[in-house]
Amino acid sequence: MMLGGNRRRLALAGLVTLAVVAVIGVVVARTVSDDRRTSTAATGGPSLSPSPSASPSPPPGADITGPLNLLLVGVDTRVSMPGWEPHADAVLVLHVPAGLSRAYLFSLPRDLVVDIPSYKPAGYPGGRTKLTHAMSYGSRIPDRPKRPDPAQGYELLRRTVSDYTGLRIDAGAVLTFGGFDELVDSLGGVDIDIDQRVVSRHRQPDGKHREPGPGVGGYVGPQMVYEPGEAHLNGWQALDYARQRYLPGGDYSRQRHHQQLIRALVGKILDEDLARQPERVEQVVAALGDALLYVGGRRIVDFAYALGTLSPQALTLVGLPGASVGRGSAYRGEELTKVGRRFLTELRAGRVDAFLAEHPDLKVPA
Repeated sequence: MMLGGNRRRLALAGLVTLAVVAVIGVVVARTVSDDRRTSTAATGGPSLSPSPSASPSPPPGADITGPLNLLLVGVDTRVSMPGWEPHADAVLVLHVPAGLSRAYLFSLPRDLVVDIPSYKPAGYPGGRTKLTHAMSYGSRIPDRPKRPDPAQGYELLRRTVSDYTGLRIDAGAVLTFGGFDELVDSLGGVDIDIDQRVVSRHRQPDGKHREPGPGVGGYVGPQMVYEPGEAHLNGWQALDYARQRYLPGGDYSRQRHHQQLIRALVGKILDEDLARQPERVEQVVAALGDALLYVGGRRIVDFAYALGTLSPQALTLVGLPGASVGRGSAYRGEELTKVGRRFLTELRAGRVDAFLAEHPDLKVPA
């Protein structure tokens, strides 16, 4: 669906708002820095004589020096189904070391078997299960059945991710599928280098949803197919391509596609010179409504300013290897391999560059 008028303009900024939490905030921050330099130049530079007025307050976010860990979650809310609990279909973490000069973006498998802590607001006693369930279990409100709270679900997911990775999560954002469609369309689509043949389980070639079929999660009808090579995708196509996991590589291929899509969005914003009004962040959040949920102790523009010196080229996409776990044919979920788990250890210890030099295959290719 294309946006019109003012909402379209807000959605353009909304894409940047979302991306601040997943590294695209670099663009906003750089714009803030550019505007600040332009303002100084327009006034002939700083005054050479003392000013009788009080010293100006430091820019918002100037005190943020890192390290930072930002959590981005894509959820399937299935709003057409009353009471459907949100599931975390995409879980990405952006780690920015102290100094804020480089960043690392990695995904955690939705089916990663983890220890989910107890969570009193949802009446959840805790347990060991798939990561995706942390969002749904945490969203439950005992005295309000069939009316889940995504913000509450995010909090349990945040705690779970923090416990598993050993990283403190400073802020995060939750984006629904419908909101993602609108954001990509507001940019006029994105260019993706499709790296493998992907057959959609959810969409027909004309974009219509496929009809439910027999079996659990089954569908019938013609299928949209994404062939390898350069492709220009609109909103529903970009989302559909990135969310497929029943393909060679399974969820690990899907994680790679999530990251590649984020990179494509970064390129689109830079190419079209967008995000010229970061002060409209609050308007954007209001315009997107339930499609975007931001959670953090600091404002998004604070993090944007803090990331002002980080260039897009300083972003490294990392694919963590894993394997399925279970007994016999009974699938229980996924676990990271020894190399994947060690990446988290080296990340916390500040030795990630040396580790990636030893394991260059972990870097997602451009």
